[in-house]
Amino acid sequence: MLLAIDCGNTNTVFAVFDGTSQLGAWRTSTNAGRTADEYAVWLTGLMALNDLDRSSIDAVILATVVPATSFNLKSLCNKYFDIDPMVVGDPALSLGIEVRIDNPREVGADRLVNAVAAHERHAGTAMIMIDFGTATTFDVLGSDGAYEGGVIAPGINLSLDALYQAAAQLPRIAIQPPERPAGVNEPMPVIGKNTVTAMQSGIFWGYVGLIEGLVSRIKAQYGAPMFVVATGGLAPLFAKSTDVIQEVDPDVTLRGLVLIHERNKDV
Repeated sequence: MLLAIDCGNTNTVFAVFDGTSQLGAWRTSTNAGRTADEYAVWLTGLMALNDLDRSSIDAVILATVVPATSFNLKSLCNKYFDIDPMVVGDPALSLGIEVRIDNPREVGADRLVNAVAAHERHAGTAMIMIDFGTATTFDVLGSDGAYEGGVIAPGINLSLDALYQAAAQLPRIAIQPPERPAGVNEPMPVIGKNTVTAMQSGIFWGYVGLIEGLVSRIKAQYGAPMFVVATGGLAPLFAKSTDVIQEVDPDVTLRGLVLIHERNKDV
């Protein structure tokens, strides 16, 4: 069985696969100070709840965008699973796609993994992959699957936290569009009638405008039809409010890790 580890800026996901079948997945906050021993107690306990034993793991693949976590995550694999993990970003690891940017080593591991999975599902189609994470990223993939660059914007939660912390009279709010008044069957309002609805409108519709504006400009520069896929926890919310997002793919990163492992396991 394969243990796939996706370490992002905010959360780290551990998932166990038997072939392409996911047997379990668990999420924890990313913490560069968490030791291999702490990971092991937490992870093996959760695996046991799914009737999975650590001895059943015979391969591990790791992608992290937080370099400070690498040592402890690798130590977890070596000490508790007796496995030297595949690491996305290792020059010896074949992704199966080209990276056509100025410095390929600058691209976050998660963005490359997403590109691999997105191309496998939509081969022959140029794409924009939107990832709603700590940053909101827009990645451009050629019809041959090549990673061709992208856009990085502040994530919506990051923007919301900055607004709350910098403005003394503004409250912390949930990310959602302003609600329609009771009994009114009209489009969701943009003009807020109080502080909370004004903030909700600015954050929510502001990000809808960012999504639509950047997708439009990317397509104009690219000069060819492009399919738009979104992932990340907020992807379903925004996909309901704009027609530029054509598909939501919540499992793209884990699926990409499985594909990369499959391509390199016999090398």
